[in-house]
Amino acid sequence: MIEKLIVLEDIDPVVFYGVNNANLQLIKTLYPKLRIVARGNVIKVLGDEEEMASFEEQIVKLEKYCAEYNALKEDIIIDIIKGNAPQAEKAGNVIVFSVTGKPIIPRSENQMKLVKGFNENDMMFVIGPAGSGKTYTAIALAVRALKNKEIKKIILSRPAVEAGEKLGFLPGDMREKIDPYLQPLYDALQDMIPAVKLKEYMELNIIQIAPLAFMRGRTLNDAVVILDEAQNTTMQQIKMFLTRMGMNTKMIVTGDITQIDLPPSQASGLVHSMRILKNVKGIAFIELNKKDIVRHKLVERIVDAYEKYEEKVTTI
Repeated sequence: MIEKLIVLEDIDPVVFYGVNNANLQLIKTLYPKLRIVARGNVIKVLGDEEEMASFEEQIVKLEKYCAEYNALKEDIIIDIIKGNAPQAEKAGNVIVFSVTGKPIIPRSENQMKLVKGFNENDMMFVIGPAGSGKTYTAIALAVRALKNKEIKKIILSRPAVEAGEKLGFLPGDMREKIDPYLQPLYDALQDMIPAVKLKEYMELNIIQIAPLAFMRGRTLNDAVVILDEAQNTTMQQIKMFLTRMGMNTKMIVTGDITQIDLPPSQASGLVHSMRILKNVKGIAFIELNKKDIVRHKLVERIVDAYEKYEEKVTTI
């Protein structure tokens, strides 16, 4: 009789064990000769050496499946432990799987261009209206790179620029004042990474979310770095951000040039940098439009109505 401890490293144990530990109970049933006790992310196993070796091998496969799909079902457990390859759930265009196990895929031709551009370039500018999926798709690509161990960290940033509100009037300290600006980034991550794992990543600084001002003086290596809402950067800010790029790093700059919240006297750094960098080799420019909007159908109509109104005002 031997004893072993198996540590589940890349997954949320709650997902792995199942609702009311149903998955764990099934695994115990399939290995009746072993004594299996789980606490947190550690599984303690006692039993015969040969049986133990088989158990350890299958747990690795189950953990790998759970990490990829963010889900583990009883039929999958039975298939893997009995040596039958589970039916492939992964379609060709899937970027990652959500925490509910649903595939996150590019939903339009331009979003497909975004995915292709990420694979082929180290820096990208992605421009499009609200709801066109630019930020969500960019974060999905970053999460995929982290899961595949292509990078060591994800860094997400936004300029803390008021959209009709003033930071000083918001309650709390500076972190609490800034967090509402970063909430859309948290929302996307929570869709793709189980809560326990996301908390761990953030505590270890594997995933960092910070205002643009916190980027100054850093060199960002082995990372996917996303600058969101870049239309609200100044020329100096975006230059500072772009020059933080280090080795084995990809940068994605997203923005909507129709929603600039800077004072009228201040030029958008995004617009300026696109003009300067348009012919630089290794930088891709992807433009999304209202046809790429994947929110409620009314969002596309609202964007369309505003475009027509602005055209009308310009011609008067």
